[in-house]
Amino acid sequence: MPVTRRAFLETSALALTGLAASAKAHAAPVPSNHSAPAPPTIVASRNGIRGVAKAYEMMTKDQADPLDAVIAGVNIQELDPNDQSVGYGGRPNADGVVTLDASVMHGPTRRAGSVAALEDIASASLVAKAIMDYTDHIMLVGKGAKRFALDMGFKEQDLLSEESRQDWLRWRSQLSPDDDWLDHEDDIVIERPGGTINMCGVDANGDIGSVTTTSGLSWKIPGRVGDSPIIGTGQYCDNKVGAAGSTGRGEANIKVCGAFLTVEFMRQGKSPQEACLATLERSVAMTEDRLLDGKGRPMFSLNFYAVAKDGRFGGATMYQYPDEYLEVLPGRGNYAVANADGARHEPLQYVYDQTQLPGALKDRMMERVERIR
Repeated sequence: MPVTRRAFLETSALALTGLAASAKAHAAPVPSNHSAPAPPTIVASRNGIRGVAKAYEMMTKDQADPLDAVIAGVNIQELDPNDQSVGYGGRPNADGVVTLDASVMHGPTRRAGSVAALEDIASASLVAKAIMDYTDHIMLVGKGAKRFALDMGFKEQDLLSEESRQDWLRWRSQLSPDDDWLDHEDDIVIERPGGTINMCGVDANGDIGSVTTTSGLSWKIPGRVGDSPIIGTGQYCDNKVGAAGSTGRGEANIKVCGAFLTVEFMRQGKSPQEACLATLERSVAMTEDRLLDGKGRPMFSLNFYAVAKDGRFGGATMYQYPDEYLEVLPGRGNYAVANADGARHEPLQYVYDQTQLPGALKDRMMERVERIR
């Protein structure tokens, strides 16, 4: 039966407020490491602390579907103009245009949806879910993705906030002293941050959902797509095993299919923590020479987060942050978790400690510290 736009919007609105639960596929029980189902557990990148609390509340109070719950969690960041990592207010590409990527997976039904290079629609995660729910496709991109979203009733809006526009103007003015762009009104050095949120959750029945959404690398070449919308890289879930996702350098993650690999390591018996570290080690092995220092260490950051079907969780990053950096920017090196013990930040484990941080990478961190001080 055809789905009307009205019906879809009503369903999306319910999911966004945590009042709806998608239908779950019924399958034979999967043996767990525990004698009873674990309580809901949600993991996310550090910026998902409000979202994991929301997802946990939905799973426990409303018995929400795990995918609906984690999408509602990332919607908080997507719709927050003060968060420049995703959605409305995300940092634009080199042309000053905000483009969004997102992907979702639903463990019980083994379905997935993805959207890339989406313009003018803030909630990319819900567009990815609409693709999963209402089409026979998995990924839509660019103009076709926007047209689909508008046909489904999503609201079109300018995603470039004034703060992100000013950051883009500063970046553009600093490209070259010989170009035709005048200097910006201040001389703040603009970094080139990325912006992503990943969230994975398992409910009390052991069903799993995962989502990653992003505005991508700041000032990227128009048309660039990172790992976030690629199933198996930005996020992946298997209802018999668990789920994993990533933030950081997307190009490095794409080459190892990091989220899929992390779940496969868990399938082989590794804990979520061990699986995240093993995937990072594989990423190092796959890094090209130009991105390595003289001792074979990568000159970039990459993070993985994972949750197992039984509620175990873990997270890992490439480098431990220097103490001086954490004094000014506390909370870096953490990820968000919510379970029966509450919503909180947990420390990421790391492949290299701060004594092994490449000099050039540490110099960039310390430059940022000095500017903040």
